Amino acid sequence: MTHDPTQPADHVARIMSEWRRERPDLDVSPQGVIGRLHRLANALTEELVAVYGRFGLAEGEFDVLATLRRAGAPYERTPGDLAASTMVTSGAMTKRIDRLEQRGLVTRRASDTDGRGRVIALTPEGRRLIDEVMTAHIANEHRLLGAIDDRDRRALENALTRWLAAFEAPATG
Repeated sequence: MTHDPTQPADHVARIMSEWRRERPDLDVSPQGVIGRLHRLANALTEELVAVYGRFGLAEGEFDVLATLRRAGAPYERTPGDLAASTMVTSGAMTKRIDRLEQRGLVTRRASDTDGRGRVIALTPEGRRLIDEVMTAHIANEHRLLGAIDDRDRRALENALTRWLAAFEAPATG
């Protein structure tokens, strides 16, 4: 894939051009996708984190509250379920839960089914906050996607869904 001359050269296009000049033996075309995805991911993360920050939340704290909220009533999960859902270590999850508990946004209690287990639950204040943050978060995501039309958005979502499925598929062999 080559740069569309009708579009202004972006940072990635300039890097690719330099590599083509310096290493014409290499096919640097993957950088057109990977480099742009990487740059977009960094930029999008900054935009998303800014919204969480307006509500006094770090990204990981938002993840915990959102995971509990989408669990449905009674809005609770085990620490292990939370760690698996947010793909962090149990130690990192403990720190997040500690911070949220100190703020009165979650509670910890013994499991009804496992005497050694714990359950983390949203408090009414935690539910109110995550509902408010989610409204702002989704509005922000709509804003961020506003740069591309619906057709391109659907095509991008389909392509990314297939690509991600290939990465997340269990390894065979």
